Parts: sequence; structure tokens; C-alpha cells
Amino acid sequence: MPRINETYPKEFILLGFANHPWLELPLFIILLITYPMAMMGNIAIILVSRLDPRLHSPMYFFLTNLSFLDMCYTTSIVPQMLFNLGTSIKTISYAGCVVQLYFFSIMGGTECLLLALMSFDRYVAICRPLHYSLIMNQRLCILLVSFVWLGGMTYAFLEATLTLQLPLCGINTLDHLLCEIPVLINTACGEKEANELILSVVCIFMLAIPLCLILSSYASIGRAILKIKSSEGRKKAFGTCSSHLIVVLLFYGPAISMYIQPPSSITRDQPKFMALFYGVVTPTLNPFIYTLRNKDVKGALSRLGRSIIRCK
Repeated sequence: MPRINETYPKEFILLGFANHPWLELPLFIILLITYPMAMMGNIAIILVSRLDPRLHSPMYFFLTNLSFLDMCYTTSIVPQMLFNLGTSIKTISYAGCVVQLYFFSIMGGTECLLLALMSFDRYVAICRPLHYSLIMNQRLCILLVSFVWLGGMTYAFLEATLTLQLPLCGINTLDHLLCEIPVLINTACGEKEANELILSVVCIFMLAIPLCLILSSYASIGRAILKIKSSEGRKKAFGTCSSHLIVVLLFYGPAISMYIQPPSSITRDQPKFMALFYGVVTPTLNPFIYTLRNKDVKGALSRLGRSIIRCK
């Protein structure tokens, strides 16, 4: 890698898909289409959840937080990607890299915990329906969401700060599309085994443990659904849970393959495709997954559309 005469460079060169330049134009077009779709889809979820009184429940309160989080998630990386892919300039300032690193890490860590919290909400709703409104009251929901955001911020400030303290020895080239913790650790020089170990341990708490809790919740939910006598009730319960389970698999699968293993063992193009998947694809698909598989959301969107038409 090229080196400069500074410990910390003023800017980084993001190589992206320099080894596959033919990918840049298709990727630019895909991002140009999917980014507005992600923003509009998540904004629509937030609007209908807030404006329709029928959706004023804990489930849609958590879904609103997920939509807001996904908007921030994609915005932290996609505009920079579009700029680098659409121009000959493939750089990001050191300060911009630091800001992107913190924001991307905060959103990623928060989403891990929020998806686990949403599975707990579904568990209480289906396995403890008579006590649902008592357990998942407004105060508890706000408290749980606050802890989730605080947990994501704590993870980001801990891991990103430790990563930024690693010496780069003048290396100003990142073989990636964005500034991400495993790639920066892999790029750093000197002793970095401690950082790799800390990242693996922290990610076990942020990824593996929440995923185990989600899967155990859905095991209990599955048993409870099978006990429901009404076929309509089983279908409705399965519909709301399957949407969330699909989102969990789309997010956790790539994230675990990227963060659980040591950064030094990651192949060259793996971080790029994984970042595109959990940073762009999943936030874009989330609103459509919840909309297409949820009659309440589809009904609320339809009512909101009719209201807008009447107003016009």
C-alpha cells in the first residue's frame, strides 16, 4: 500500500471495486434507485405509524424506531458512495471517515439490539396476550428503546475509539467502499491482535447473544401459534412474526459473517458486499417486507393515500 509521511493521513483513498471497475456504473445506478426507495419507504412507515390511531401500539412504536434507524443507516454511507462512484474522486477526509465510522457503528449496534427487542415484543403479544398491555406499557417501551440506543452508542464509542487509536503508519488507502471497523483494523500496522479479540468478544454480545434470544423467542412463539385454534388467528400471528424474522435473517447473516471472525481472515471483496447488504439492501427491503406482509400497515397506507387525495 502507498504510504505518506504522516501517522494519520488527512484523507483516505477508498479503492472500492478498483479490481472490478465494470461494477462501478451498475452499482451507482442501483444505489441511485434504492436510496430514494429506502427513504420513501421508511418515511411512509413512520408517517402511517404516527398518524393512524389504529397503529399506536408498541409493535409500531418499535417499527417506527427501526425505520428512523434505517434512514440514518443508509444516509451515513450511501451519499459518500454515490459521490465516489459517480466521480473520479475516490477519497474521504480523515474527519469524514471518523464521523462515518461512528454513525455507521451506532446504527449497526442499535439495530442489533432493536431487532432483539422487537422479538421480545412479539413474544409477549403472542405468548402472554392477556398481560400484553400491562407489560408493554408506554413507559416501559420508551425505557427499552432508550436502553437500545444507549447500548448502540456505547458499543460504537468503545469499539470505534479503540480502532482509531491504532497506528496507520502513513497508510492512506482503504480497500473498501466506506470506513468500517474491521477494515480499519485490518489496515492498521503494528500490534492489533488485542483489537481483533475485543471486536470478536464485543460482537458476541452485540450479535450472537441477541440472535440467540431472538431464536429462543421464536421457538416459544412457534409453539404458541400451533396452540391457536382459529386458522385466521394463526395466519395473522404468523404474518406479523414472519416479517420480523425475515428482517432478522437478512441483517444478522451478513453482519455475523463480517464481525464475528477476525478481521485478518476476511477476504478482499467480502467487506464490500457485506456492507452493501446490511447497510443498503436490508434497510431498503425492510419497509416493503413489513408492508407487503402486514394488512394493518397496508390498510393505514391506503387510508393515508385517500386522505391526501381528498385534501388535494
